[in-house]
Amino acid sequence: MAARGTKSLPDSPELYEYLLAHGTPPDDLLERLARETRELGALHRMQIDAEQGALLTWLTRAFGAKRAIEIGTFTGYSSICIARGLPGDGSLLCLDVSDEWTSIARRYWSEAGLDAKIELRLGPAGESLQALPREPRFDLAFIDADKPGYAGYLEELHPRLRPGGVLLVDNVLWSGAVVDPTNTDADTVAIRAFNDRVAIDDRFDTVMLGRFDGLSLLRKRSAEEELSSHPRRSMPDR
Repeated sequence: MAARGTKSLPDSPELYEYLLAHGTPPDDLLERLARETRELGALHRMQIDAEQGALLTWLTRAFGAKRAIEIGTFTGYSSICIARGLPGDGSLLCLDVSDEWTSIARRYWSEAGLDAKIELRLGPAGESLQALPREPRFDLAFIDADKPGYAGYLEELHPRLRPGGVLLVDNVLWSGAVVDPTNTDADTVAIRAFNDRVAIDDRFDTVMLGRFDGLSLLRKRSAEEELSSHPRRSMPDR
């Protein structure tokens, strides 16, 4: 088992506030969207945090993404952050099943001036993905939807993501439940299996971040990189 990294930091409210204060803060529109989402009660936990939103914008810009796709839109916070990182002629395709929650997203997209950049398709995400051309059209993808669907979404996205493109997967630590062997609920089992699968997938370069609720960054390797890379045939030590 690998030793705990010497650079790991303790988690505390004071450190979290310090972190927020020393990064790009959310603007008034995002703060109002976050407040409205909190009024939904326990469901508001499906919304990403402010610093993760800032990271999504940063990554979208840093990777030079022009065409992006999001699976799981909810009330729209993450989609706004991604769309703001795209160039003027960029586009974001959002897939979700809820007209109720995405109606909130559409209001804020309009207010943010992002209507021309964002397209929403309602319905099961797997079906929506299968209806897309099976060609590398996306530069960046973000998955934050039903956990049992993660593995299927990955397989549908792989041929539609360009080589060098990045796939971001949220909630991969699931509040720590992934390392609790007594936790066998469906979502935990699905995330655990997804993480194990990705850890040995030679098609991607993978990094799992221990911030937020766990965020995995998967960079799609080119065919040449797949051939030249050292194969990962077994699970890493835990």
